[in-house]
Amino acid sequence: MLKEIKPIVEKEDTFDLLEIRVGRVLEVIEEPSAPKRSYRMKVDFGKFGIKTSIGRFTQHNPEKLKDRLVLGVLNFSPRQIGDVVSEVLILGVQFPKAESGEATFISPEANAKIGSKLF
Repeated sequence: MLKEIKPIVEKEDTFDLLEIRVGRVLEVIEEPSAPKRSYRMKVDFGKFGIKTSIGRFTQHNPEKLKDRLVLGVLNFSPRQIGDVVSEVLILGVQFPKAESGEATFISPEANAKIGSKLF
């Protein structure tokens, strides 16, 4: 069943305002203070720095996430999640057959340069 999509917006007024960059996951640990099971990740965005993100990518083995390329929104306001401030939103989609909110990463197919812009 087709649901209504959100209103049409101008790319220049929306998408172009987002700072979406490629990062490399350096560290992944479970974050016990988050309200739902989540990982705390340290992600290297090159010249944009190493950022902390809290995300529900828990269907993935933490050891296999190290060195993975991910896409993150760098210019959203930081969010307090449990005891940690999440500085960047790592982009994902619903993990197949997982609990609502559990995600899998959106990643470049090729070994893209850290800090590269999504366009």
